[in-house]
Amino acid sequence: MSDLEQYKVTQNACKFCSPLGASLAFKGLEGAMNLIHGSQGCSTYIRRYMISHFREPIDIASSNFSEDTAIFGGQNNLKTSLKNIILQYNPKIIGISSTCLSETIGDDVNRIINEFIEENKNIKLPYIIPVSTPSYKGTHTDGYYNSIFAIIKYFSQSNNSENNKKNRITLLLPPLSCTDIDHFKEILNDYKLDSIVFPDYSDTLNGTLWESYKKIPPGGTPIKDIKKINETRIVIEIGRIIEEKMSAGKYLNTEKKIPLSSCGIPIGIKENDIFFNQLSNISGFELPDKYNKERSRLIDSYFDGHKVVFGKKACIFGDEDLAVALGIFLEEIGMIPNIIVTGAKTGLLTKKIKHLTKFEKNKTIVLEDSDFIDMEREIEKNKPDLLIGNSKGYKTAKKFNIPLIRAGFPIHDRFGGSRILHIGYRGTSRLFDEIVNTLLTVKQYSNPVGYTYF
Repeated sequence: MSDLEQYKVTQNACKFCSPLGASLAFKGLEGAMNLIHGSQGCSTYIRRYMISHFREPIDIASSNFSEDTAIFGGQNNLKTSLKNIILQYNPKIIGISSTCLSETIGDDVNRIINEFIEENKNIKLPYIIPVSTPSYKGTHTDGYYNSIFAIIKYFSQSNNSENNKKNRITLLLPPLSCTDIDHFKEILNDYKLDSIVFPDYSDTLNGTLWESYKKIPPGGTPIKDIKKINETRIVIEIGRIIEEKMSAGKYLNTEKKIPLSSCGIPIGIKENDIFFNQLSNISGFELPDKYNKERSRLIDSYFDGHKVVFGKKACIFGDEDLAVALGIFLEEIGMIPNIIVTGAKTGLLTKKIKHLTKFEKNKTIVLEDSDFIDMEREIEKNKPDLLIGNSKGYKTAKKFNIPLIRAGFPIHDRFGGSRILHIGYRGTSRLFDEIVNTLLTVKQYSNPVGYTYF
């Protein structure tokens, strides 16, 4: 095969850029301001996607590369940007995310930061945390997880003896909705667990109505809590894909000797049971009664709706961890996840789907490092009944006249994307109802007579 035949052009990628994920992670940290080290267009693109999903004002700074900067380096631009951010925003933390351009020309961001600190040693500076996030090396989830790793490593303390660990847990979250984060905190509180949840953008990106504009929204995981992560009794890291990578959780486990527990995103009864059992083992409490009732009601709803969903096929697309969780859930309710698509190219999605689902029986097609053109080819051949994923799938749904269940990020053609509850027995119940009702709507409207009773 020639080099030309091997070359593939990506059209409408099924992923987003790494600095976008970094920006989301830094929004989950108290008093943080994100700086994109690259062109103005990068920060504009990221703001556009985040604002359309969260419906909140979002400021993201840029070092504003020009033609000269691309040739001679971005050192002066970065130092000027840092000064301007400190003057205008007075942040507690500045997170610097690199871009394809700044990485390609070889800017040594760590050296520039050290020079900046030395040049301003008489001034009280915020914490400055750099993260390498070139998009040619990964997706927005890579930028997100790399930022969590960088933040935790930055604030790690050298002393971490067994004697100073408190009865506290740390929960490290994948990119989910603000309401998902709130529900995680509610669950931990109901288990009476002293906990640190990170990143926590449930307030910074889902705020209240302000009387005056706040340059940096209140909320986020407090810095004092991040500094205490070394004193936690156990770390729980959510995600089936991240458990296969070098992560913040693994760093805390190997370097700080903190026990690490992992589980998938708790969607569906199976994955929720694993998560809640972990909390019961850690806390010493049985499943709280309200969640036992939610679980029982969810099982009852499965019985009520099984005749609508059984045997139906679905195409899942988006983030790897969410795709795995949705695939496990669909099998649980009797549906067939026959196509699963992601723009990431780790190989881990295929591995996890094969391990955790009835991959061979369902003849599931997993597409990694793929775009929506690849996805459409498989849809044409395998004809799923539903699409489940973010708003980027709308054009495909319209083209093939297949309903789209919106989940994940971004939801920018509907209102309330940041408030969708995916996790827990409660979130699973909401998702199950939406799937059942969507299939009923298709059946009802495609029938020439229709019906008014189910």
